Amino acid sequence: MYYVYIIECLDNFFYVGITSNLSNRLTEHNKGADTSAYTFKRRPVLLKWYAEFTNVNLAIEKEKQLKGWSRRKKQALIEEDWDKLIQYSKNHTEYQKD
Repeated sequence: MYYVYIIECLDNFFYVGITSNLSNRLTEHNKGADTSAYTFKRRPVLLKWYAEFTNVNLAIEKEKQLKGWSRRKKQALIEEDWDKLIQYSKNHTEYQKD
C-alpha cells in the first residue's frame, strides 16, 4: 500500500508527500530525522489528508498533481468542499497560487 498525504507545518505551509508507511513517515517528520528535509524547521506537522493506493505509479502521479495545486485548492480537498475544489480548478487565473 502507498499513501499520498498532505501535512500542515507549524508555519501553516502544506507539504505533500508519498510513503509506504504513513505512521512511520509522520513520526520521521515530527522527530526531524533528516535535518535537510523541508519540514525539519517547520515542526511539528499535522496530518490533514491522505489517500491510499495499491499502485505506486498512480500514487506518484497523484503526489505530482497535488504539488502543483494552490493552497486554496489543497484546503478545499482537505475540507472535502467539492464545490470550491471545482471552482478553483476552473478559475485558476482568478484564484492565483498562494
